[in-house]
Amino acid sequence: MIKRENDKPCLFVLDTNVLMHDPTSIFRFKEHDIFLPMVVLEELDAAKKGVSEVARNVRQVSRFLDQLMQDADKAEIDAGLPIQPFGDYGTGFTEPPAGRLFFQTEPLSEHVDTVLPGTTADNEILATALSLQARRAEHTVVIVSKDINLRIKAAVLGLPAEDYSNDRVLDDVDLLYTGMAALSDDFWEHHAKEVDAWQEAGRTYYRVKGPDVAEWYVSQCLYMEQDESFEAMVRERRGETEAIIELVDDYRVQRHNVWGISARNREQNFALNMLMDPELDFVTLLGTAGTGKTLLALAAGLAQVLDRNIYREIIMTRVTVPVGEDIGFLPGTEEEKMTPWMGALMDNMEVLTQTEGGDWGRAATNDLLRSRVRIQSLNFMRGRTFLHKYIILDEAQNLTAKQMKTLITRAGPGTKIVCLGNIAQIDTPYLTETTSGLTYVVDRFKDWQHSGHITLVRGERSRLADFASDSL
Repeated sequence: MIKRENDKPCLFVLDTNVLMHDPTSIFRFKEHDIFLPMVVLEELDAAKKGVSEVARNVRQVSRFLDQLMQDADKAEIDAGLPIQPFGDYGTGFTEPPAGRLFFQTEPLSEHVDTVLPGTTADNEILATALSLQARRAEHTVVIVSKDINLRIKAAVLGLPAEDYSNDRVLDDVDLLYTGMAALSDDFWEHHAKEVDAWQEAGRTYYRVKGPDVAEWYVSQCLYMEQDESFEAMVRERRGETEAIIELVDDYRVQRHNVWGISARNREQNFALNMLMDPELDFVTLLGTAGTGKTLLALAAGLAQVLDRNIYREIIMTRVTVPVGEDIGFLPGTEEEKMTPWMGALMDNMEVLTQTEGGDWGRAATNDLLRSRVRIQSLNFMRGRTFLHKYIILDEAQNLTAKQMKTLITRAGPGTKIVCLGNIAQIDTPYLTETTSGLTYVVDRFKDWQHSGHITLVRGERSRLADFASDSL
């Protein structure tokens, strides 16, 4: 945030993209006032049509503004409308808004034509802010925009400008929960007197007491650097000083492989334990390219759909954000349209269908898998309820928090959702590592006992890919 002089109250000039990104943003500025230039209202009006997430957000903003302006006359609008949240949107604020909402009600004389030629919407917003800066000396006028270039222009003109950061989950992505914790080498020496161990249904459990327990989360993975045989997961926490942990299965040995896939490192082993655990309804896997996210999720899904019959089928989906130029409209059914986006699925299916029966055996296996693996688009998820499904959401870092909520709330009884992503590769405009929907759910679900998260670190694709990742 910008350092504001003399602690003067702020007048925030909102860019259109802030309202499109978060319809509730007008309630997020605490005691400060908000100003909406007329060009912002014009851009909102132009973007209200359609079924996209942006269009829905714009319509919601219009409803909020209409509600705030209800029964207000011209004099009240000129004086600023009190910002008072209503309905469900009035809950969840640490500090209820106490500022006022101002609209541009007259033409402004200041222009920036000599510095910024043209009459673009950005330039109109800058001209409005310059005029307000001259007219309202009692306020610090600040432009709030998700557009980096607009903020650069504002800085050139000497105008304070900030990014909209209220949707930021964390101040720094390095603070994001990793799902793992390393125990000190002398952990058992300090906790030996407070440990109970027992076996139940072939599983080994420990009841641990001590100050370290206060920093653990349920389903968090524990390990020791010096003792590779000890890998455990927190199953239950009792207060701040007691927890029950369980030794996890070792999927690195071939006899414990999952649909022919064995874990190659500690993080992958923890991931397979979470993916194969029917008590965990929601699992998130973060990691760079080549860490095995999709392969592990798909192998665990096939094992539980075809071998254990826990779920009826696998549903694979992802956000359709192109890296390069868009290839345009595609013919065919929903599944055929999604096929170009599902290259990762097809690549991993080839690995999982390497049978010894030759071409005939491989073809039969592919037919079987196609009948139990469905590809669907996120665009048609609203209103649906998935029963006993194993859902894999790939490239989840490109979803907003609201879109993530829309998908997760589709889960019915017996459904498991696995979210995969790399927050260092976000292709959606206005989303960052700290505002991604994937970061949001990792942080919000870390306290829930039926969810699990792990950050995969080591690439296991090939020595060529590892060298390229490190050197290029």
